[in-house]
Amino acid sequence: MDGGGRIDRSPRSRRPKSDLKSDLKLAAIGVAVLLRERLAVLGRPRAKRPVARQQNPPRLIAMLERYLPHRVGVAATVLVLLGSVGLGVVKGGHVDELSSALSDTRNAAANSFGFRIATVIINGRKQLSQDEILAAGGVNGRSSLLFLDAALVRDKLKADPWIADATVLKLYPDRLQIDITERTAFALWQRDGHLSVIADDGAVLESFVTPRFTSLPLVVGAGAETRAKEFLSLLDRYPQVHAVTKAVILVGVRRWNLRLNGGLDVRLPENDVGNALATLTKLDQDDRLFSRDITAIDMRLPDRLTVRLSEDAAKAREELFKDKKPKKKAGDA
Repeated sequence: MDGGGRIDRSPRSRRPKSDLKSDLKLAAIGVAVLLRERLAVLGRPRAKRPVARQQNPPRLIAMLERYLPHRVGVAATVLVLLGSVGLGVVKGGHVDELSSALSDTRNAAANSFGFRIATVIINGRKQLSQDEILAAGGVNGRSSLLFLDAALVRDKLKADPWIADATVLKLYPDRLQIDITERTAFALWQRDGHLSVIADDGAVLESFVTPRFTSLPLVVGAGAETRAKEFLSLLDRYPQVHAVTKAVILVGVRRWNLRLNGGLDVRLPENDVGNALATLTKLDQDDRLFSRDITAIDMRLPDRLTVRLSEDAAKAREELFKDKKPKKKAGDA
């Protein structure tokens, strides 16, 4: 430091301004020289390859150099790396996770640009809730309208047994409209001891029965789910029989039996079922057939009706006929 307490700079830092100009000039000259040398090198003819290489080059290398595009090696390396990553994802069972992560990422980007689904309009809903419909269509809080596949959502909705048809409309920038046609619970179907709720076309709507479905008619047997609509429609024309029917049973996928409330079984014919139901109605009106002590009515033969008595009724009838038999007199052989 000097006597005044200031930092004493070295003599090199006290160059006059003219030295700086000289340095810039020298630098410019150096750049010009280097540029001239570089141009001279580029202008020279390239050195010829060794004669041995020109006369007898490896055929494979020559073909690769001639036909393969530039930087194909780098591209091949990248493809190999990507293939290795993909193989690891598949073998590790992370395909769904990766797909979900990519979908969430692009949806988040679209949502940040104003394509978040802010309003959902659902028309035609009766049995299903809004949350159930959105879950069935795969629409959640992370979905964006921009990347929502309306056709895929429609297919997912139609895969739900309660939904017969669906229409999905994207109303940009942030509204989604879903119109659905629901199936209606038509009957309970029993097969192999298991109860299901079915629609009128036979589609199984629920594999378990809740109290709200217990009032539905009961159909029993293999194939009964698809044929019940036609038969129950016929049975509706005969309200006196329908009112006491507990279940309809398809036998051999050919004909129907009725199980009445009191346990009475009615075996209907395979053909001309309407006429048989009309006969039952008349017999009950005239003779109170359904109130009698019988267990079965067989109408399978067209020219006759057979009735099976209950065990108690059969014994009473047998005793009655015993009493009515004439007693033998003494001396009769």
